[in-house]
Amino acid sequence: MRPFSAIAGTAAFFIVAPGVVAGLVPCLLTDNYRLPWSTLTGLVAASAILIAVSVAILLHAFARFALEGRGTPAPVAPTERLVVGGIYRHIRNPMYVAVLSIILGQALLFSSWTLAAYCVSVAMAMVSFVRLHEEPTLARRYGAEYETYRRNVPGWLPRLTPWWGGN
Repeated sequence: MRPFSAIAGTAAFFIVAPGVVAGLVPCLLTDNYRLPWSTLTGLVAASAILIAVSVAILLHAFARFALEGRGTPAPVAPTERLVVGGIYRHIRNPMYVAVLSIILGQALLFSSWTLAAYCVSVAMAMVSFVRLHEEPTLARRYGAEYETYRRNVPGWLPRLTPWWGGN
C-alpha cells in the first residue's frame, strides 16, 4: 500500500472505530457529557491525564500501522508488515488498551456507572475478537515472526522494557 493511502485509510478508520467506541457512544451514554463531574479534584486530574495519555498512545499506535506496517488497522486493508516498533515493543494490543483507558477515564471523570459497565462490555468484546479472530489471522499471515513476537510481548499489560527482537 502506498504511504498516502495507508495514512488516509488509517485516519478514516481512526474516526470510525475508536471515534465511535470511545467518543460518540460515551457521549450518548452521558447525555452529551452533561453528567456532573466528579467532586474529587484529584480524580478529575487523574482522569484527564489518563484520557490524554491514552489518546496520545492511540495516535502513536495508529501512526505505526500506516508508517511502519504500510497498511491500516482495518481488517479490509491490513498491513504489509507486522508492526512491532514503538509502543508495540511493550504491548501487542495498545489500541485496544488505549480505547478502554479512554472509556475508563471518562467513566471516572463523569462518575458514570453506565460508562464503567460499557467499558467492561467493550473489553469483553475486544478480548473475544483478539482471541477468536485477530491472533489466528496474524499467525496465518505472519507465521513464525508473529509467534516469536507473541511469545515475547504481552497482549494486555505492557512490559516495562521494550522488546528488541523485531524491526
